[in-house]
Amino acid sequence: MKLKKIGIAMALLLPTAGVMACASCGCSLNTDIGTQGMGMTGGWTLDVRYDTLNQNKLRYGTKGISQAQAANTPNPKTGQNAEVEGYTQNNYLTASLDYNDGESWGVTGVLPYIMRNHSTFGTYVEGDPLPPASGDGAYSSKTTGIGDMKIIGRYFGFAEQKDWGLQFGVKLPTGARNQTGALTAGGAVAVDPGLQAGTGSTDLIAGIYKFGFMNGLENWGYFAQAQYQTAVMVQSVPGSLVSAAYSAGGTYRPGNAVNVNLGVNYQGFEKWVPTLQLNVLNKTVDSGTAADTWATGGTLAYLTPGILYRLTEQTQVYANVQLPVYQNVNGIQLTPSYIASMGVRVFF
Repeated sequence: MKLKKIGIAMALLLPTAGVMACASCGCSLNTDIGTQGMGMTGGWTLDVRYDTLNQNKLRYGTKGISQAQAANTPNPKTGQNAEVEGYTQNNYLTASLDYNDGESWGVTGVLPYIMRNHSTFGTYVEGDPLPPASGDGAYSSKTTGIGDMKIIGRYFGFAEQKDWGLQFGVKLPTGARNQTGALTAGGAVAVDPGLQAGTGSTDLIAGIYKFGFMNGLENWGYFAQAQYQTAVMVQSVPGSLVSAAYSAGGTYRPGNAVNVNLGVNYQGFEKWVPTLQLNVLNKTVDSGTAADTWATGGTLAYLTPGILYRLTEQTQVYANVQLPVYQNVNGIQLTPSYIASMGVRVFF
């Protein structure tokens, strides 16, 4: 029973291989229960989670920066001043359906629905008012729709305790890439590839995880996990989105991502399971002729307290808050002050 409880608690604590349009998104939390020790009990599980984060803090490397400072910072990749972004409000509703045979293998399908509002002041031009006045290319956009689907398998038959395993999976280009924004000066403009609902890439995912109990501390569990994601096939940017920011027939490849998680939980209560984890995400810069190869990617670390409550033997609810403890972005990017997540999980 105790081993089953740690599997339930661990379901809160894996980093995701999901939506990572830029490093500052900080999407390093997952509820993929199959990688958390649930292999001891076969069957199906449905998880529905809501995440919200508002990227509204400009950062240059490890330091905060004002809009006026950003406007006068050169982008070495373009030779122009850096783009000055206003905010990116992200909301995700993610459904995960998991099955395992209770012996040695399992598989999880993950499908996000993305709701994203974005605003940018564009590139500062000498002689124009400094931001927050609109510069060259200022626009706003609202992106909604299905994102990229993930299918992740796992094998945990190496040890009798089933307390460690390997992940292997794929991310499919199911998300739309035809979103446009409204220019402040009038007219439509293509939304950056990293802000579209889908990346247009097929990615491979690989990971390893381990969990157990601390020696001499009966009610305390621990876990460790690492996951790697890389794009292996990319598609050309849709012709309808070719603009000054995109070259005709241009390509976009999201950067490679590494997620590492360490955490503990306390299982001494009957229904409540408090958790604490450290989420670390490292993402390389995006590449391709349609990509921002300067202001994407970076390294982020979050300290994440969380709680799980067992409503019944089949139903649990949970909540987590990710608090940044280290943010080092490439170029100038928007970062969040926190990321809030809540969800419900049903076994059947």
